[in-house]
Amino acid sequence: MKICIVSDSHDRGPMLATAVEIAKAEGAEAVIHCGDLIGTNTLKASLKLGLPIHAVHGNNLGDLVALAKLSCKSDGLLNYHGRDATITLGDKRIFITHYPHYGHGMACTGDYDLVCCGHSHEPLARQQPNIKAGITWLVNPGTIAGLGAPAATWILGDLATMHFDIRTLAR
Repeated sequence: MKICIVSDSHDRGPMLATAVEIAKAEGAEAVIHCGDLIGTNTLKASLKLGLPIHAVHGNNLGDLVALAKLSCKSDGLLNYHGRDATITLGDKRIFITHYPHYGHGMACTGDYDLVCCGHSHEPLARQQPNIKAGITWLVNPGTIAGLGAPAATWILGDLATMHFDIRTLAR
């Protein structure tokens, strides 16, 4: 199963939708958003593409009530989890948070196959040794908005092969 991993869209809905559209064309079946959505307008174009979106909030919360209402009215396309989330996609246990330090700590537990985080606006995809003598993938897609970063970035992940490709989006 392929997934689109994004973060820090900061109300840049068209850039988010472009990444989701590219990922969908390449076989993605779901989207993980690691926070800093800001508002519902950020998601509307992406939701029209028909992929389920799993989102958490970050430090730039925006209108939580409006996001919760949009989630309720989305026929299951928007799963707005709040501060963090544990989900299963493609038989992989995934933890989603906004904060890299929290993500690193959760990766170290060995309870997850993949931990996704955001906030730093710096993309990374690496294997993190965990306390169960295994590894957990820790990924941060950077910022799809490109704010305070050299480029707008996102990740196309393949859960079958556990391969995570950092992508750049033209601005």
